[in-house]
Amino acid sequence: LREIIHRFPWLRHVFADGGYAGDKLREALRRIGKWTVEIVKRSDVAKGFVVLPRRWVVERTLAWLNRNRRLAKD
Repeated sequence: LREIIHRFPWLRHVFADGGYAGDKLREALRRIGKWTVEIVKRSDVAKGFVVLPRRWVVERTLAWLNRNRRLAKD
């Protein structure tokens, strides 16, 4: 994200999986710049497959990163 803020200064919102809920991610982002963090969590009452809001953004980004073979190998 340190590089992203220099290339795309208008980006300020981060979507994160429920595993990143806590202060560690927020503190790391606070050192880099002004970011808002939205944790996308699975509902406690949901059973089976449920589409999570904005989850497609995270999945699409990971797919783009994994498509780059060099990144996958390093």
